[in-house]
Amino acid sequence: MIKPKRLKQGDVVAIISPSWGGPSAFPHIYENGLKILREWGLKIKEFPATRADAEFLRQNPKVRAKEINDAFADPKIKAIFTSIGGNDSVRILPFVNKNIIVNNPKILMGYSDTSTLHVFLNLQGLVSFYGPSIMAGFSQMNSLPKSFKSHVREILFEPKESYEYKPYKKYCDGYPDWANKENLGKVNPMKPNDGWHWLQGRGRAQGELFGGCIEVLEMMKATDFWPSQDFWKGKILFLETSENKPSLHFIDHVLRNYGMLGIFDQISGLIFSRARDYSDNEKKKLEEKIVSIITKEFSKPDLPIVTNFDVGHTDPQLVLPLGVKTEIDCLMEKITLIESWLI
Repeated sequence: MIKPKRLKQGDVVAIISPSWGGPSAFPHIYENGLKILREWGLKIKEFPATRADAEFLRQNPKVRAKEINDAFADPKIKAIFTSIGGNDSVRILPFVNKNIIVNNPKILMGYSDTSTLHVFLNLQGLVSFYGPSIMAGFSQMNSLPKSFKSHVREILFEPKESYEYKPYKKYCDGYPDWANKENLGKVNPMKPNDGWHWLQGRGRAQGELFGGCIEVLEMMKATDFWPSQDFWKGKILFLETSENKPSLHFIDHVLRNYGMLGIFDQISGLIFSRARDYSDNEKKKLEEKIVSIITKEFSKPDLPIVTNFDVGHTDPQLVLPLGVKTEIDCLMEKITLIESWLI
């Protein structure tokens, strides 16, 4: 995998809106997120569509794709952050230039609908970063545990030869109404986190991290941008659920589809997020569903499965570098990056 260079003070970073035009709808939320990047000594470059009207962006996927191409092509830009997610970035993929991206590797970070771009980059052999967006994560950073802010900065600025993830002690589901400016930078009430749930597996499993938002990945299946059958061998797959709170019935069908594609026969382990807005009882039923399908229907009782992981649509989240070798240690209950993720 091709790894981008680490960030340092004074670097120029681009902000793009590859999905929904959130900055136009809630500029105060967007600008509050930019403050963190400036605090870290980064210079910001926006493109014409970064703050464009949401309806204009919806109607013009080629414009969104062009700005991705332009951001990668610009040698002054060292990283690209997404403003927010959305629900239709799959439409931009036919217009994203593979050659420009491969010849100009740099940090790309975002989550949710940005899953489409993560898959695209991974298939070109580039490491990318599944983590907070400017409006959802960065904007609320000072209302979240200090360990979140330091974690994100460390991943972007201070690569190491290994990195052991740790669960956060508290979490929240989403944010107060953004239309009320008194809620600027705030998060919903924090709840105690009981850590990751180790459902099955023995010993250690290693593989390259890959995955994304479960609903977004469904939009990619059977397109030219979905990974081939042999892609999955040895991967550690992670899946996370969005604020739309997909039903257990939906997740049942999706996991069964992964099984029928032969993916559970090839991956080294499965990491599932802390499901957004699920009750404790619903989370328990979700875990029962995951084990039932993978272990009983597809006969994989030894596949490591870890759930309630801090990634995606609950805060604070951990940043996952996709394409980087990772180890799941079921005995010691550790998840560790086992190679550097940046140059």
